[in-house]
Amino acid sequence: MTPLEDQPADLLASKATGCVAGAAVGDALGGATEGWTPEQIVKRYGGQVQGIVPPYNEDWRNARPIAPYHKGDGHITDDTLMTHALIRVYEKVQGHLGAYAMADHLVPELMGERRWIPELETEALPLHRIFLAEKWIVARLHYGHVDPREAGVGNIVNCGAAMYMAPVGVVNAAAPDAAYAEAVDLAGAHQSSYGREAAGVMAAAVAEAMRPGATVDSVVTTCLRLAKDGTRAAIDAVCETARGLGHWDGSFAALRAAVRPYDTVADTYRDQGLGARRPSRVHSIEELPLALAFLVVAKGDFRETVLGGVNYGRDADSIASMGGAIAGALGGLAAVPAEWLERVAEASRIDLLAPGRAIAQVARRVHADDRARRHVHESAFATLLTDGPR
Repeated sequence: MTPLEDQPADLLASKATGCVAGAAVGDALGGATEGWTPEQIVKRYGGQVQGIVPPYNEDWRNARPIAPYHKGDGHITDDTLMTHALIRVYEKVQGHLGAYAMADHLVPELMGERRWIPELETEALPLHRIFLAEKWIVARLHYGHVDPREAGVGNIVNCGAAMYMAPVGVVNAAAPDAAYAEAVDLAGAHQSSYGREAAGVMAAAVAEAMRPGATVDSVVTTCLRLAKDGTRAAIDAVCETARGLGHWDGSFAALRAAVRPYDTVADTYRDQGLGARRPSRVHSIEELPLALAFLVVAKGDFRETVLGGVNYGRDADSIASMGGAIAGALGGLAAVPAEWLERVAEASRIDLLAPGRAIAQVARRVHADDRARRHVHESAFATLLTDGPR
């Protein structure tokens, strides 16, 4: 069944499927341009990328540093693999998640069952595809038996946790404070410092975008209210710059200049200094502020938000995936171009709508349970205020 034929049942389902499918589409489009500069992208593709394109390297099987991954041609990357794995965890638990859920459920998802990996063009354990910062989860929790609440300490500080936190925002739809708290707890098993902070803010951005009547401005305001330290400063600086820009074309130098003081990854993307990806209270990952910036520049339009991240290069798949998740939550499934949905689903051999429907169903269950708990608490607290001393 095509995305156009399979319409969501209600606004929650529309926003959830728009978020999850939108993240996957952004991921797939950005995979082709990941690691390159805007100038290199234009030279390779004969102009700016406007949709799904072939790999940057024609000989992708052997060309370093990309080999052996088939990036491009509509293939999702590890961002989507991790997002879908987290959704399956939510389906199993049917409730809120914390650091121990990472150990009890996400680790088995990564190392327990073979799945189709588009970039490898074969079935494999997700563990065999994910990056070193995500392999850390398995090493620390399965082999090291570390307390899950502390397992993220010592890992590479990067966007690895933030890139798959959108489902936390869907489960906590319209409750960004709760989404932030849940993601910070959950991500403690994976990341520390500004990598963990970005995970919380990303979840909050999605939770706000899920709220009926949410806007680009309300999403950014929510992020600024909850973000701490360098993450907040980077979002503020980059989004302020973005407000003065009319289109992503021509924006890259200004946005890079705005995020540069907070980013530990060098302008020459693969040439890292000693401070790269280490804990800091004054630094931020680049991906989330840039995703928000392209959302601002595009005024929430899904296509332009994603294309901004794709053509920016650097960590393009994660930037476009985060931007796609937030824009998809704002606009619902109808905001995600059907031709992109269909081509990515076909190329990646994956159902892009089922995970969104699944996390929407979990959100309904969690909300009902939360409401029941609130009722019990409110009743007890009311008794505290009315009964005399005992």
